[in-house]
Amino acid sequence: MAYLIVMFDLPTTSKTDKRNYVDFRRFLLNDGFRLMQWSVYSRHCRSRDHLEVHQTRVRQHVPPAGEVRMLHMTEAQFGRMEIFRKRSRVNDEPDPAQLVFL
Repeated sequence: MAYLIVMFDLPTTSKTDKRNYVDFRRFLLNDGFRLMQWSVYSRHCRSRDHLEVHQTRVRQHVPPAGEVRMLHMTEAQFGRMEIFRKRSRVNDEPDPAQLVFL
């Protein structure tokens, strides 16, 4: 299992730029990405194939202007991330939902 991280810096100076920004952000949310912090989104992927599917989807939706970066890391690496809020260390990254068979 792995996480796919998408980071972006997109212009918002024109109406077209703003529309591209909103469309890209909406795509990420609809594709199961979670907002980690401003312009940084993450998605849990259950396999290498699953990760590659979402990387391909992101590539297909990259706006014409600005910069988009993708990074993937193992679940263990993601779990070692240190998060600070107001100088206090927190651990608020929820575990991904597990598939349950009934």
